[in-house]
Amino acid sequence: MGMPPAPPCILGGPVTFAFEPHPSPVPANEREARLVDPGFGRVFTDHMAILHWSEAEGWHDGRITQRVPLTMDPASSVLHYAQEIFEGLKAYRLEDGGLALFRPEANARRLQDSARRLAMPELPEDLFLESVEQLVLAERDWMPTLEGGSLYLRPFMIASEAFLGVKPSAEYLYMVLASSVGAYWKGGARAVSLWVSHDYTRAAPGGTGAAKCGGNYATSLIAQQEAIRRGCDQVVFLDAAERRWIEELGGMNIFFVFDDGSIQTPPLTGTILPGITRDSILRLARDEGLVVREEPYAIEQWRADAASGRLVESFACGTAAVVTPIGRVAGPDYEFTIGSGATGQTTARFLDRLSAIQRGRIADPYGWLRRIG
Repeated sequence: MGMPPAPPCILGGPVTFAFEPHPSPVPANEREARLVDPGFGRVFTDHMAILHWSEAEGWHDGRITQRVPLTMDPASSVLHYAQEIFEGLKAYRLEDGGLALFRPEANARRLQDSARRLAMPELPEDLFLESVEQLVLAERDWMPTLEGGSLYLRPFMIASEAFLGVKPSAEYLYMVLASSVGAYWKGGARAVSLWVSHDYTRAAPGGTGAAKCGGNYATSLIAQQEAIRRGCDQVVFLDAAERRWIEELGGMNIFFVFDDGSIQTPPLTGTILPGITRDSILRLARDEGLVVREEPYAIEQWRADAASGRLVESFACGTAAVVTPIGRVAGPDYEFTIGSGATGQTTARFLDRLSAIQRGRIADPYGWLRRIG
């Protein structure tokens, strides 16, 4: 049912993203008003990137064009069989005034992994990078100047063939949206509370847990609603087989910090998303000389270690919030506090160092920043 990667060309020539300026962009004074307090994921820029794929032509017709509503046939495959994948990354304004993306090559590779799992054509890395870079350059005036502000980028691909049949689509649309965002948590990172879902699971072995597809998030929403009803901020999922092992939150990976200075995170076994922030923290921790374990961690052990004081911190991580401390955890018949219930020293250190690298406040020894423009 799969398909080979499509050639990144049309009629023998390379794909480029032609720039089609918006005929009536948002006026500068209105744009500045929106950027005063953009929140997260609600303020969109004037333009988007778009690229087509078909069995006959491969990748073609790349454009940076005005952001407009899509016109779709109601029989489009994505609406019926959910062939859809996406990514999330940020562009930052650096201390020296330049612009940079954080590890976009890793996002490009993960999009390819997701495409392969959902039998979709793999977008070549160079096209991914060009699409996000050209969009950021076109929308640089939408970069917020407030503390913690950035330009959030949402690349995604959908099946667009109008056909009612269970097979991979013969046509796809790849697009990138840009959204001006402020800090995920107003007033700085705060310790969140988690509800442990014992009724719902996020993914099972052999499923799509390691792919970044919309279905994974749709099935997490009922558990997230339960978490809110229980007075918690987020849900954390257990494994599907034993309902015992901690996996991840609805949209973030999770870490545990112990009193001996070591840290632990669930292993990548195909049921959790291989987060780029997760991978970055693992690299930072190992370079600090910390003992790092990628091993399963059971809910009963989490409770026992929190009660004994062996566990001193827990935190979640992801592109949107970067690093988020976890203060309280609850389940159907239990509740426990982690450490002091506030942001711990290790959590704060990783947040500060990663944010400093992303924004060019300190040297980037890993080559994670990709300057553009």
